[in-house]
Amino acid sequence: MIAIIDYGMGNLHSVSKAVERLGYEAVITADHTQIMSAAGAILPGVGAFGDAMQNLRLTGLDEITRRYAASGKPLLGICLGMQLLFTQSEEHGTHEGLGLLPGEVNRFRGSYKIPHMGWNRLKFNQESALFQGVEEGYVYFVHSFHANVQRQSDLLATTDYHQAVTAIVGNDNIYGMQFHPEKSGDIGMHLLKNFLKLAIV
Repeated sequence: MIAIIDYGMGNLHSVSKAVERLGYEAVITADHTQIMSAAGAILPGVGAFGDAMQNLRLTGLDEITRRYAASGKPLLGICLGMQLLFTQSEEHGTHEGLGLLPGEVNRFRGSYKIPHMGWNRLKFNQESALFQGVEEGYVYFVHSFHANVQRQSDLLATTDYHQAVTAIVGNDNIYGMQFHPEKSGDIGMHLLKNFLKLAIV
């Protein structure tokens, strides 16, 4: 079973349906015991970083997500969910994140269009189990803030939007995708499937 962590913000149903289309059981849940018993967990997210962290803290899901990551089972953050994995964000003030990956989430700065919205090409920076059988191609982004990793070893893939933008991160069992894999056609679904393969189900 794959737990879709429900903290009140996120594209829960589209992620759940994508997981089910790939042949895995998905449960949208805020139940701590159910999350900890899952073979894999996904932290989705849409909205503001500070609001998301507040919701996670109020429900105790911040500590459960940290405990889940420490268990060694695969955890995937999607869009805002990826940003929450990092140390902090400057979105509407400074907010502490889950601290599972060292780094900071910053606003795009420039005269170009923000948010970054649309299809952009991935560039793989290093080998990863997520990339098995996947060729570099286009995936769908919607975001106004981007993650700056502290450890280059965590940076699995980037895209170009007037600068190199963090697209996929990973360290041991913890992964994140800034784009929406469930809305990114065959490439996105293949990346999601490769993550799900990491779960022992």
